[in-house]
Formats: sequence, structure tokens, C-alpha cells
Amino acid sequence: MDSYRQLLECGNGAIADAAMKCESVLSQHSHALVSVSGGADSDVMVDVVERVRGRTGCEVTYAWLDTGLEWAATRHHVGYLEDAYGIRIRRVRARETIPVCCKTRGQPFLSKYVSDMLRRLQSIGFGFEDEPYDALLARYGAQTSALKWWSNAWTATDEPGWYDVGNVRWLREFLVERPPTFAVSAECCKLAKKLPSREVEREVGADVLLVGVRRAEGGIRAAHMTCFDRGHGIDTYRPLFWMGDADRAFYERTFGIRHSDCYGLWGFRRTGCVGCPLNSRHERDLGAAERFEPNVVRAARRVFADAYAYAAEWRDFRDFMRCGMRRLF
Repeated sequence: MDSYRQLLECGNGAIADAAMKCESVLSQHSHALVSVSGGADSDVMVDVVERVRGRTGCEVTYAWLDTGLEWAATRHHVGYLEDAYGIRIRRVRARETIPVCCKTRGQPFLSKYVSDMLRRLQSIGFGFEDEPYDALLARYGAQTSALKWWSNAWTATDEPGWYDVGNVRWLREFLVERPPTFAVSAECCKLAKKLPSREVEREVGADVLLVGVRRAEGGIRAAHMTCFDRGHGIDTYRPLFWMGDADRAFYERTFGIRHSDCYGLWGFRRTGCVGCPLNSRHERDLGAAERFEPNVVRAARRVFADAYAYAAEWRDFRDFMRCGMRRLF
């Protein structure tokens, strides 16, 4: 039985569906760029693509984005994937590494969206005043989108893609009481990952980008409504989008998928960027990795020191507010 048929007849409908959709998508494109992260979902995606690609005639380029702050275990695993599948994975350097970007542009806090709103507000010298939108607009006269976010003014409009500071309970109160004293920004993601990826897309002439994103992960990933997006010049396809956690575990057992030491040895649930403050498990992960890669852990704690401290203040404030609300009721 060929490797593609094994996916169709493995006894798992989500896996069989992913294989058929992947074959269909690749058959309709001439060059696919597959973004390899070294994480668990990425490993399964590579296995699916390698089982399907020979049936499609689609050229495939694999790329791994080196952000400048990476686990050695991830670097080694990328090499393992090359040997295991007989493929070449391009190492793509960041336009601006995460350490440099965080030092010169700012560190992320809470989410990419919140970080971007705070970056915009800080760019106009915002004082985090507890005032209505009209008064703030008259005072600052710029960054209207961010001022609307701060004033909870987007809820009164029909503009898609925006939400207000009020969507995160007590965040506005926290920012009024304790404004950030360091530069906040999520530009590190754009400069270390997004822009280099786009450069490779253009260089190889890719017409579809494959990413290992599953809806079951939740968060911003769950905001996608489908596994495929038609784009201007390049489409985006998420081969594992409809696989649940149990489906992925079944795939790993059935086809013997090996992950990096970040998972099997250290106990990570996901990798992502080393020590990213947007990962709620970053302290647990850094603690687990410290005995294996202490230099990388020290680097992450240095790069994100302000963001870690501020996030701890936010958690304390949020927990205090929660306790107060419980006492009221």
C-alpha cells in the first residue's frame, strides 16, 4: 500500500479528509511554500505533504524561519526532518532578529493585537487618560483606530476586524492605574517571521503557503473559518485545520511521528517563539528547558524582562479584581 493510501485507510476520517484536501490543493497550484516551525503540528504537516506531493506535480519548498532566538533542540530537529524525509529545508534569517527588535522597537504584551494598539498609542505620547473618545481625539488628533480601541468606540460601528479594550476585562482599568513604562510592540513577529516569509514566497514564485495551524488550538487560530484562503498572488492553506487533538495523537501513533526534544523530553505543549510573553506557559517552559539550554533561557529572560514583569503585574491586578467581584456577589 502506498503512503497516500495509508492516510485514506487509516481509520480516521479527519486524517483521510486532510489527505484528500491536501492533494486537491496542491494539484491546483504550481509551487507550494511549506512553513516548517519544528513544532508538533508542523511535523505532522510535513508528513502529510510528503505522502501527497508525488501525486500532484506541485513543486514544494520547505522553509524554517530563524528568528535569532531559537532552541538548539529545534535546530537539531529541522536537520532530523531533512534526513528522515530526504528533503531540504531552507534556513531563512530574520530581517531583524527578535533580540534586536525587542530592544529597539518594544516587547509584546498580552496579545499581538493589544501590543499593536499600545504601540500606536505610545507613538503619540498617549497618557492613558480615562476620558471619552472625542476629548482624546481633540487632544491627540492621530491614531484614531487606537483611540477608538481605548475608548471602546468600535462597538458602536460596523467596522470588521476591530474590537475594543473592553473585550479584555479590567485591562483598561489596569492601564489607567499602571501605564506601561517600556515600549510595547509586536513588531518582532513581523520582522522576524512574516516579512522574511513573504520574501521567500516571492523568490521561489510560490502560489500557495502551507502552515501547520489547527482550529482546535483555539485563540487567534480559531478565528479562521476555513482551511483555505484565497489571496492576492498567493493563497494560504492549513492542511491540519480540522484535526482535533485526538486526531493528531492518532496520526502520531499510527505513523510514528517523532517530535523535537522540546516535546518528548521537556514536556512542551507547543514551541512557538522562545520565551514569547504572549505564551501563557512561557515561565513553565523556560523552567523546564533551563537544565538543557540555560544560555537560551537566560537570553529570553533578558530580552523580554520588561514584558515578563509587566505581565506579572497584570495577572496580580486581574486576580485582585476577580477576588473583589467574588466578594461582591
